[in-house]
Amino acid sequence: MSTPTMWAVDDKKKLFIFKRSFHEHSLRMRVVLSQLPLSVCVCLSAILVWLFFPATLGNPFFLVFLLSQAFLLALCIAVPWHKLPFASFLVIPILDIVSIAFGREGGQEALTGLSVLVVLPVIWLCASGLYPRLAIALAFIGPLTIVWAPLFIRGTFTQQDLTKPLLFPILILGIGVSVSILTLSMVRQQRALEEKDAALKSALEVSTKQERLLNTVMEALPLGVVAVDGDGHDILMNRRQRQTHALATPPDNDDPNESQLLVFDTDRTTPLPSDRRPVRRAVLGERFTDQLVWLGSGAGQRAFTASARPMLDPAGNFAGSVVVFSDVTELVNALAAKDEFVANVSHEFRTPLTSILGYVELILDDPNGLDPKYRKQLDIVRRNAERLLSLVSDLLAVRSGQIAIQPHPVDVSELVRGSVASAEPRAAKAHVRLSVDVPGTLHARVDSSRISQVLDNLVSNAIKYSPDGGDVVVSAWEDEDHVYCKVSDTGMGIPQDEQAGVFTKFFRADGVRNSTIPGVGLGLPISKAIVEAHGGSITLQSEPGQGTTFTVKVPA
Repeated sequence: MSTPTMWAVDDKKKLFIFKRSFHEHSLRMRVVLSQLPLSVCVCLSAILVWLFFPATLGNPFFLVFLLSQAFLLALCIAVPWHKLPFASFLVIPILDIVSIAFGREGGQEALTGLSVLVVLPVIWLCASGLYPRLAIALAFIGPLTIVWAPLFIRGTFTQQDLTKPLLFPILILGIGVSVSILTLSMVRQQRALEEKDAALKSALEVSTKQERLLNTVMEALPLGVVAVDGDGHDILMNRRQRQTHALATPPDNDDPNESQLLVFDTDRTTPLPSDRRPVRRAVLGERFTDQLVWLGSGAGQRAFTASARPMLDPAGNFAGSVVVFSDVTELVNALAAKDEFVANVSHEFRTPLTSILGYVELILDDPNGLDPKYRKQLDIVRRNAERLLSLVSDLLAVRSGQIAIQPHPVDVSELVRGSVASAEPRAAKAHVRLSVDVPGTLHARVDSSRISQVLDNLVSNAIKYSPDGGDVVVSAWEDEDHVYCKVSDTGMGIPQDEQAGVFTKFFRADGVRNSTIPGVGLGLPISKAIVEAHGGSITLQSEPGQGTTFTVKVPA
């Protein structure tokens, strides 16, 4: 098929160039372009006849051939084919075959083989892809009519006259069949490409819509989000993160690198080393959650927690990371204010409690000045005041991170048995079975009152969080240079996502926060501080509905 052309002009000359594909033209232009090769061949034939066989121009059949070709070209140009039924333009190649028959009859004395021009309308018919069977039939019948019609018109012919020219229509038929096959194959390929193109356009539209949705969500998030590739280059950053980045940008540096940003440790003054900065850690492929950093300086400095998750390619290799920054300045300030409030209240409690204990001790020291009945009641007051004063002291110690201990030789087995004996009334009331598994003696150098406080707290919790009864087992043993104490229950258990917070001050699990189980969330933090003051550790294992096990490990 022909392709359209246009004139392109430069400074020196005009160039004839191909610009557009055939199918991109209007239907009228495609009809003209399909007729144009035959029209050019006819013009060249007319010039040859005029130069070398001028007498042929007087032949009426040859004149009909020339005039009909000019008329058909004009028809191709003038008719608005797009307004007619789509296949109506096929009348042109059929008329071309008729016109070529006149040309062969009128010009075969001058130009031998003029009938070969019939291959052009045959190609047009077969390449149109319309009515392929009819096009193939015309590819044989048309050329056959061109060579046989004059014989039948004259009425004088032999069998040899009929069979000798049969090779010509057979050859044209072969050309028509080949063109039809190629055209059908191209049509199938074109349809497949169009289907793929439609699928790609649909996928692109969905992808574009999802991208717009993602961008809208990212811009609406109250969190700063930045995605980096494997080389550390930013590939995505939302509005909040751009504000966060601007906060960490030094005043005298408009385009700082990661190491130049104002990123500080939890003390708000120590610059974080490059390898500990959130984005750098993410680029190195680290996975982390809630790293607390301070960004900026002066009055505008703010606290952020950073979390990162790596991205992997289909082969499982590191391809980048996504880092999320959350502004927690108000939360950090609230926690600091809460600690300050607890410290102030604890200080305020200590003075009157010390005074109460002092006067109670004075009264109790007078053996004759108090009735035994009231002495017993005052003794209860003294014990509870001492307990409250100890709690206040522990609150202050936990806040400062220091618990005072006085290690001395102790039989840990005896401490365990004492804690269990003290808890038996509460266990019986809660229908909890208490059992002890300790050796006869288990010596260690620890602060007996502090370790007892830890054991009392763990046993009390085990009973308290077994509201439907169950078993609590307290065991102790020695392994190399360490002593272990374990308290196991079959109670409520602690969900996995809440276990990290059990040693946090004032923490209470969601399952008991709105229940009638008493507590303020200080026992475990204080116990942890006491154990760590001994150089030991406390761990837990728990499954919801199956119970909890706390294990204390201290140097012997």
